[in-house]
Amino acid sequence: MEIKRGVWNCRFFIFYCAQYRKVFNLLWRLSIFLVSRQSQAQWLSRLLPKEMLMERVRIKLEFIFRASPTILYQFLTTPACLVRWFCDEVDINGHIYSFIWGGTNEDAELIEDIEDELIRFRWAEADFPNEFLEFHIYESPVTGETILELTDFCDANEVKDQKQYWDTQIQLLQKETGGFG
Repeated sequence: MEIKRGVWNCRFFIFYCAQYRKVFNLLWRLSIFLVSRQSQAQWLSRLLPKEMLMERVRIKLEFIFRASPTILYQFLTTPACLVRWFCDEVDINGHIYSFIWGGTNEDAELIEDIEDELIRFRWAEADFPNEFLEFHIYESPVTGETILELTDFCDANEVKDQKQYWDTQIQLLQKETGGFG
């Protein structure tokens, strides 16, 4: 009789664990649909050890251009100019820019636009809603050169690669707009 009860307890335990796992998986899947991206990131930060989470870093880069702020602004906002230096294709629908690289589509919302001065995008699939990609254009009061200040975000271990990526892209932009200072 003792063996039967032990086997029954073991079977009950296995059944209980399997049911618990099903319920947990169901709740997790529901949370993905019901909880905002920000909340999901907060949940992950509570569930995962800190060493598994990567710190996000804000990077700012400055580049000098020979082109006027008006020309540079056109290269940052119009599809015909964006495909010359930034992406393979781009479609604009209102404030939503759909950038395409190698067949992969990424949407960004234009959240701030000051003509000839500032363009700020928020990526639709961003894990952190307070992050953005910003292009700030201004003229140096001393030299009169046009300066493009770029702000982006990346993981702490990707800063060097991200800076190198933007250096390459901006060199293409400088070439397309007539060189740099």
